[in-house]
Amino acid sequence: MWHKEFIYCWQKWLLPILVRIVVTIFLTVGVLGILGSTASISNAQAVFPDSVTANAQLVSTTRPIQNKQTPLKSTALNATVYHSPECNCCGGWIDHLKTQGFQITDFSTPDIETVKQKYNVPDNLSSCHTAIVNGYVIEGHVPANDIKRLLQEKPNVVGLSVPQMPVGTPGMEMGNRKDPFTVFAFDGNNSVAVFNKYPSS
Repeated sequence: MWHKEFIYCWQKWLLPILVRIVVTIFLTVGVLGILGSTASISNAQAVFPDSVTANAQLVSTTRPIQNKQTPLKSTALNATVYHSPECNCCGGWIDHLKTQGFQITDFSTPDIETVKQKYNVPDNLSSCHTAIVNGYVIEGHVPANDIKRLLQEKPNVVGLSVPQMPVGTPGMEMGNRKDPFTVFAFDGNNSVAVFNKYPSS
């Protein structure tokens, strides 16, 4: 008789609890695995795994890509910038581009996330504003010189990103403080590579 009571208790109470525990363990391991794939460069940025950043075919950090190189002088520097109305640092970045010769079309939108989705900006590369420069997506506080290099080399990428808002990037100046940050290039296949690195000062 006791074994029937045990089977009843097992099916009614113990089995559902055990299933929940197992599912919770698997979900926790999965989430930790995803989170564990990134670590901080500074307070502001994430590092991508070596298997992602070592994509040498995505973009060259040491030499121009030979097959599509054009003189920068012949390239118009036009940028369409989308940002939230509440964003102050976006204005600082726009001013930085203007001083570097860019012509700006400025769009303030309360739905910046829709813009990022439209232009396929990966979540882990997102920042406060999104710009389109000659067909390339520029996400966040990317220095003008990196954008000019992108336009000169014309690599086969979707665009460039400085994830989040590192202190010391154009538009994010805070006195003499400058955190180290990385400019990433990304393509449409979720491949990411280092385009440029800036040390702290």
